[in-house]
Amino acid sequence: MQLVQRTLPGLSLLVNLNLDRLFTIGAILAGLLAGGFLGQILLGN
Repeated sequence: MQLVQRTLPGLSLLVNLNLDRLFTIGAILAGLLAGGFLGQILLGN
């Protein structure tokens, strides 16, 4: 792993950026699902 980090430093940055983007998308989706679930419970539909 250290060899990859030394030879391709941009790859590490790219992976970190993509993980951050995936985490953000996942958090948004989880919030939307939680909001839909709570709305369904509160409205009773």
